[in-house]
Amino acid sequence: MILRALRSGGPAAVTDLSEQLGVSAATIRRDLLKLEEEGLLTRVHGGAVVEEGDQPFAEVAGVRVAEKDALAVAAADMIEDGQSVLLDIGTTAYRLARQLHGRRLTVITSNLVVFEELADDTAVELVLLGGVLRREYRSLVGFLTEDNLRQLHADWLFLGTSGVRPSGQIMDTTVIEVPVKRAMIAASDQVVLLADAGKFPGTGMTKVCGPEDLDTVVTNAPSDSATCSVFEQAGVKVVRV
Repeated sequence: MILRALRSGGPAAVTDLSEQLGVSAATIRRDLLKLEEEGLLTRVHGGAVVEEGDQPFAEVAGVRVAEKDALAVAAADMIEDGQSVLLDIGTTAYRLARQLHGRRLTVITSNLVVFEELADDTAVELVLLGGVLRREYRSLVGFLTEDNLRQLHADWLFLGTSGVRPSGQIMDTTVIEVPVKRAMIAASDQVVLLADAGKFPGTGMTKVCGPEDLDTVVTNAPSDSATCSVFEQAGVKVVRV
């Protein structure tokens, strides 16, 4: 819970964590010391910070669920029956998959949670991309995944992100996933970024693409967000939910 709080909200003081988690400051300090010894965070004066890096699927699945569901509903409304849909890794794509039950669609994904969600839905033609299994992140990656994508075409790609820079650059913390994301973009007619307000600026050390590679951004970021203005100036449609 401490790691999730730090990853979703950034650096935090001991007192803030104590109030947020409903435990004593002494308990928080002891846990921070243990987590630092395990290399999972860095203690700073009065609190702690989590260094940028991969987040296992299970750690983020329960973060900002209502916001992700709102994005998912808006995204599902864009899709017409009979179309092909490419779903990226991550929890927001999973929330979108939950909105696609019973739809006459082709869904292509390297996201194992999406696959599991739709596997028993006979209305959906489901295509699982091959690749190397990343167990904790519930995804398939590598040259096999990229090669599969070069042989496919999708009407829509719904892309996730770790963070969106003020310049409109789309970032990811997971270097090994970036080539797959780029291959997904190349395989799709319409590229839609799903990014809740927590992704502005979010995290990420590796560039996936720029605003010129996007067609639409679905977000609940404030309407006066400077980054959203950058998207609009680049000709990207911004759908606010």
